[in-house]
Amino acid sequence: MTRIRLEYHGHVAYITFDHPPANTWTLASLQALLQMMVELDGRPDVVALVIRGAGEKFFCAGADLKMFADGNPDHAREVAEAFGRAFEALARFHGVSIAAINGYAMGGGLEVALACDIRIAEEQARMGLPEASVGLLPCAGGTQRLTELVGPGWAKRLILCGEKVTAGRAREIGLVEEVVPQGQAWAAAAQMAQQVERQSPSALRACKNLINQGRLGPRDAALPLERSLFLELFADVNQREGVAAFLEKRPARWHYGPSTKPNGAVHE
Repeated sequence: MTRIRLEYHGHVAYITFDHPPANTWTLASLQALLQMMVELDGRPDVVALVIRGAGEKFFCAGADLKMFADGNPDHAREVAEAFGRAFEALARFHGVSIAAINGYAMGGGLEVALACDIRIAEEQARMGLPEASVGLLPCAGGTQRLTELVGPGWAKRLILCGEKVTAGRAREIGLVEEVVPQGQAWAAAAQMAQQVERQSPSALRACKNLINQGRLGPRDAALPLERSLFLELFADVNQREGVAAFLEKRPARWHYGPSTKPNGAVHE
């Protein structure tokens, strides 16, 4: 069994890691996550994704080290590539991805959270990238995404020194955006996803694209794109719907689908 579940509620998808006792990654579960992201790519009506771990102690403890016990480099390559494909697909998700960190997030468990847009941690959670302590290194984006979030100093403390951080310290250094009491990460993430549902799906995609472009390239290149995408939204039915809903003091009725141009097919 892959022990990973995908569910839909409204315009929000929920993925749950359920591989007791520590929700570790296996090759099968990584492949399943990739397939789930492929499915989500074909669902323009889904604007938010919440990821959590089953149980009370672990969000995800990372890779099952039994996969590397034989020291076989070919098998290691297969696993590393599976990590990369799955987490990069998660990072490319067109909607807003939220990690509800309800316990230990170690190694590949922290890396999957790093691939999300937003991280909410419960106060008892602990986070780290301890791969070097077993002769390995973070191979699913950890060295790059962690450094981008917290800077090289803290990245080196977690990766090179094997330091683990509390939820409170993670918030201080920018690793997580919010800390909530024990047992409340799931509800907090779901509430945030409901806030995302109130935004225009077309504007969401454009804004996420701009934020990512600004991170990957010089700001001078992103600023003209910002103006260009702003104007493109005026060819989208959601722009008129959003303004009309505001002026009429009613909730917006957003349109979803591959085309939201005035003459395109739309879906509510």
